[in-house]
Amino acid sequence: MQITVLVDNTTNTQYLKAEAGYSVYLVDGKTKILFDTGETSLFLENAQRLGINLGDLDYIVLSHGHHDHSRGLNYLLPLYTENKETRPVLLCHPQAFIRRIKNDQELGIDLTEDSLNASFTIKKSSEPFWITERIVFLGEIKRKFSFEGLNSLGQIVKDKTFEPDHLPDDTAIAYKSAQGLVIITGCSHSGICNIIEQAKEICQEKRILAVIGGLHLLKPSAEQLNNTYKYLRKSNIDKLYACHCTDLSSRIALAQIGNLQEVCVGLTRTFP
Repeated sequence: MQITVLVDNTTNTQYLKAEAGYSVYLVDGKTKILFDTGETSLFLENAQRLGINLGDLDYIVLSHGHHDHSRGLNYLLPLYTENKETRPVLLCHPQAFIRRIKNDQELGIDLTEDSLNASFTIKKSSEPFWITERIVFLGEIKRKFSFEGLNSLGQIVKDKTFEPDHLPDDTAIAYKSAQGLVIITGCSHSGICNIIEQAKEICQEKRILAVIGGLHLLKPSAEQLNNTYKYLRKSNIDKLYACHCTDLSSRIALAQIGNLQEVCVGLTRTFP
């Protein structure tokens, strides 16, 4: 499998731009997957500069329904409206399309399912779903640890009522390589340790070759950061590619494990 970061908060070249969003492109054999779409059309622009064609995708996978991971769908729609022969599967949790707000600002997907149905085949699943023989959508993440994944962020709107949003749709994907699991996250609102545990259980594999993506460590409590550090160190992860919603203080702390890797737009890695 080959993975390329199309959008992240950081870039190190003038030819590839960054934004406060996230999107990665994966190829496993003949299967092409776009994991998240960022906030704007930037993922398309960066893909073009990298020589990547996003007009023949097999799957579009959403890690969750927040705008910085999903609103790029607006710019992908025309590509598939014009190309009727290719119809990717849009894979997400059943609650990814729920309306969510914070301080009167809309946080969720700004497209209706009907508008997306015209170009994509929408598949919603809270259960694990195998995309290829070695790539699995993890479904709804079990919240096992008391130090993560329990805080709410904004509110969800149901029938004109407001409830705390615990991001039940937050999920990730895992690749079962010959050397262990490669886990690709979006924001890890459900907790990176919870995500890793679920990937290990579904794939029946304890070895972790790499973790790539946001860890949702933004001014975390001392309890959360310390317990996350202990868990990740104990997990013997070969390489940790922490990016997007992982603040500098958290990266400095995690760097002490000795496996932290630099991430920026355009990063490409191949796993066996």
